[in-house]
Amino acid sequence: MRALLLVASHIAVAIFGFMAGIFALPILMAPDAPQAETVAAAQVGATYTGEFRRDLKDSDFLHWGEGVISVGPDAITLLGQLAPGPAYKLYLSPEFVETETGFEAIRSSMVQVGPVDTFENFIVPVGADIDLERYNTVIIWCESFSQFITAARYR
Repeated sequence: MRALLLVASHIAVAIFGFMAGIFALPILMAPDAPQAETVAAAQVGATYTGEFRRDLKDSDFLHWGEGVISVGPDAITLLGQLAPGPAYKLYLSPEFVETETGFEAIRSSMVQVGPVDTFENFIVPVGADIDLERYNTVIIWCESFSQFITAARYR
């Protein structure tokens, strides 16, 4: 019995350590976030704005975003914060969604703009081949765990 408890406790600690590492590694490896002034300068050419809010259906204490998102022909910026996590990607969607199920249902009609590597403020360049008028929503999605993080309608 004692050996079984010892093995179980070691397995539990190993699992906890692994999970903590998955959460902490992106924070430790993240580049420095752009300063508010840098984000504000990138927002000058923005055509649209929206807002990330914490109260979306599939947002929770580990998966959330808040702040002002600006969408322009050259960049999509956030002046705000995201919950830390691995492999975040920014998508543009033709429909507002706020759940993982909703995201998966229309994923084929979305375009992936690029990675989000910082959790406070970001600037993601927009490719010349992306037509902002075809979409109305910015979505942050965690590729590693297929988790909805946040979304904002911009038009």
